[in-house]
Amino acid sequence: MKRWKLLSDGGRAERNRIAFQGGSYSLIATAVVLAILIALNILVSALPANLTKYDMSASKLYSITSNTKVVVNALEEDVTIYWIVQSGKEDDVIETLLNKYDSLSDHITVVKKNPDVYPTFAEQYTSETVQNNSLVVECGERSRSIGYDDIYVQEPDLYSYTYNTSFDGEGAVTSAIDYVVTEDLPQLYVVEGHGEQALPGNFQDQIGKENIEINTLSLLTVDAIPEEADCVLIYEPSSDLSEQEVEMLASYTEGGGKLLVMAGPTEEGSLDNLYSLLSGYGVSACEGIVVEGDREHYTGYPYVLLPEMSSHAITDPLLEEHYYPNMPISQGMTVDETAGSAVTVLLSTSEEAFSKSAGYQLTSYEKEEGDVDGPFAVGLSIDCSNEGQIVWFSSAAFLDDMYNALSSGSNSDLAMNALSSLIGESEAMAIRSKSLNYNYLSISDSTASLLKTLMIGVFPLGYLGIGVCVIGKRRREQHEAG
Repeated sequence: MKRWKLLSDGGRAERNRIAFQGGSYSLIATAVVLAILIALNILVSALPANLTKYDMSASKLYSITSNTKVVVNALEEDVTIYWIVQSGKEDDVIETLLNKYDSLSDHITVVKKNPDVYPTFAEQYTSETVQNNSLVVECGERSRSIGYDDIYVQEPDLYSYTYNTSFDGEGAVTSAIDYVVTEDLPQLYVVEGHGEQALPGNFQDQIGKENIEINTLSLLTVDAIPEEADCVLIYEPSSDLSEQEVEMLASYTEGGGKLLVMAGPTEEGSLDNLYSLLSGYGVSACEGIVVEGDREHYTGYPYVLLPEMSSHAITDPLLEEHYYPNMPISQGMTVDETAGSAVTVLLSTSEEAFSKSAGYQLTSYEKEEGDVDGPFAVGLSIDCSNEGQIVWFSSAAFLDDMYNALSSGSNSDLAMNALSSLIGESEAMAIRSKSLNYNYLSISDSTASLLKTLMIGVFPLGYLGIGVCVIGKRRREQHEAG
């Protein structure tokens, strides 16, 4: 009996020793793991923000586009971004954005300026009242201020009669950086003298954002298009150009000039002379207004076309993001076999489209005698001699606020992409603002009740039951071992 007791006591001591050793090993292993985790945490915290943060937002709110990377990577001068903000009132989204720029290039420095400490700092850059979280971008003697309202943009929703808020921080900052490091800005000449409409405000804002200077040009008062013109724009003329003006434009494009045309059907008369510019490239225009016969290729009304987009430097940014423009009140263009590779169709209708010869006087959307069968091109890019280029949209109404809103801004982006391509600023392709509107998941009452029961009742009770079973099993094993 005593011997058994001694053996029992000795076995218990051995088990205790082994358990103590196991506990010591576990403690040491835990300490080692914690030390590794702390070291990794310190290492990761020292890495740039662009390497440690992943953007999971639907609108890629915290991401930087390739356009910005092109601009930033080309920097050869130091740029300072002043962040004007009171202590404790920093906007988290703006802070993340600025950290991205700071980590992208050694030429970019972000400096915070507290207006409570430096009350007159912003006055040397702007005469306007500066709000918290405004920015100033500076390089040498050139600077540009970016107001808080330029970062968080509110646009009216024509359908809900409310305002949609979007974040345009990247577009504003990248534009400002490009502006302060560029001395010679691209020059855009807008033709006047033919009842042209004023450029829509949204499109003008985008042109200014891309640091393109706008000039006016009357072709009847000059002998030739100015040499400093990087691009000539014809927007929505209501009357035709003269043969002399067309010849001047033809000489300009054949000599290496860039021409952007947005001209659709007119309410009175025609634009035969203007469209004759295309005849030398195998392109002809049909009189009237294009109407779609395929329901999948129009929205609302058959004259508000939803054309097919072909792959091109101008359209690829939209195709990649799945944005599609509309072309309302368009004139149909046809391309014959003589055009060859010089003409690229950017936008085209379906085969069910036809041109209503009645034009603005049409009384029916049904095909009638005299109407011309499609398909048609409503957007073209033409390569001219000496690296000249023409981009032609046979609609001007597509930039109107209503139609642009209907396309979620794709129409103005398309026009801006065309202009940027023509002036040779591929990095200026539109950087879209990022929507801050939330998408809500709508579920039925029954589904909501089921989820509530599962999350509040079933799952917690299930976990509790599993825990009770595990504890009971361990106690039985200890009792049997003892």
